[in-house]
Amino acid sequence: MIKRELIHKYDVAAPRYTSYPTVPLWDVDGFSESEWQTRVLSQFRAHGSRGLSIYIHLPFCESLCTYCGCNVRITKNHEVEHPYIMALLKEWELYKKVLSQAGKPIRIEEIHLGGGTPTFFSVENLIGLIRGITAGVIVDQNVRFSFEGHPANTTVKHLQGLYNVGFRRFSLGIQDFDIQVQKVINRRQTVEEVARLMFEARRIGYESINFDLIYGLPLQTSSSVERTVESVLELEPDRISFYSYAHVPWIKPGQRHYTELDLPTGQNKQNLYLLGKKMIECAGYSHIGMDHFAKPADSLCTAEKQGTLHRNFMGYTDRFTPLLIGLGVSSISDSVTAFAQNVKNVEDYYALLNSDNFPVFKGHLLDQQDQQIRQYVLDIMCRGRMQWGRHDGQREQVRSRLAPLITDGLVRESENGIQVTNSGRSFLRNICMAFDVRLHRSSPQRDLFSQAI
Repeated sequence: MIKRELIHKYDVAAPRYTSYPTVPLWDVDGFSESEWQTRVLSQFRAHGSRGLSIYIHLPFCESLCTYCGCNVRITKNHEVEHPYIMALLKEWELYKKVLSQAGKPIRIEEIHLGGGTPTFFSVENLIGLIRGITAGVIVDQNVRFSFEGHPANTTVKHLQGLYNVGFRRFSLGIQDFDIQVQKVINRRQTVEEVARLMFEARRIGYESINFDLIYGLPLQTSSSVERTVESVLELEPDRISFYSYAHVPWIKPGQRHYTELDLPTGQNKQNLYLLGKKMIECAGYSHIGMDHFAKPADSLCTAEKQGTLHRNFMGYTDRFTPLLIGLGVSSISDSVTAFAQNVKNVEDYYALLNSDNFPVFKGHLLDQQDQQIRQYVLDIMCRGRMQWGRHDGQREQVRSRLAPLITDGLVRESENGIQVTNSGRSFLRNICMAFDVRLHRSSPQRDLFSQAI
């Protein structure tokens, strides 16, 4: 059991570190659309033979889940589907035009559909999207196609149609099965609905199914979390993502549907995590990174054992690709030496594409120090350890910030680096903060991040 005083001490606002630098601390002044294209082409020329990943953001939802921190557009008008699909394909054509200058074939290793609610779209439109993306390019023989689905609107037709064009993985946003919690977060699905989807997915041939669960939601108790996890374990998904709820009502007003008094915090919230974690691990799942669990035969476990586990804007993944292209509103792309984010408004997205412009509106060019610290953060998040670079001018400052974590038994220091302890695995965000030079340099005066615990 983690000491109560440590939970209180480290329950501070902290980034989730799906990137370094984190998005709020990007140096946007040095970024331009033309420089972004240059960085994309340079990376593709150097490493394009290793393939690329594509993330596609599908923002539409028929109703708002009040806990949600994603960029969404609420509508019941399904006529929005086709124009958005056409815009996505046009954006991809702009990228293909840049990549073609390298004179080498484009090879796709990974496609992920996120949202929003990807299964808001008809299966016909989703199939048309995938066929458009893969037309004229090479699809790797070990490609990973995955999508996120809402149990309430993911149909057998979705499962079969997407399987037919190459999808073998999908993730269901469960969050919680408790009726009272579902009511306050406006996210309703029954165990029976999910069980039927699981049965059909297995029958069709899906190889990997993930469940998203969230702890720290309003009205959650130890009893409700225990019942939810019990129901999940009976359904036997291949992976379970057990996330901390990010309460950021100053960014997402929908979270004001309830108040802070409805939320488990501090020790109570940590107890929910420890309860769920223990149940999941006792059921035979391995703890991967910060908040993921997988069956021993799953590729995430294999990647962790082989040292190839990676973390990016989509979370943990079993592979690294040197180029991640984000398509759609608010999507973020990564060329290793630069990040770029698309505009967040659908109308702005259409307007830029109609003018044959890339729909990016901000980004960050990583300098040498950024790239070094990014590797430290990745090593801590994915491997639980890091080694110092030869010429790291920030080493002593970082070591001084690590001192209290060493004293508290969260990390162990060696001559060459640090190792995260078993206790420290619950505080990875705090450990990474010690390396976050840009965060300490800026000392932000406003709320940017959710609580670490």
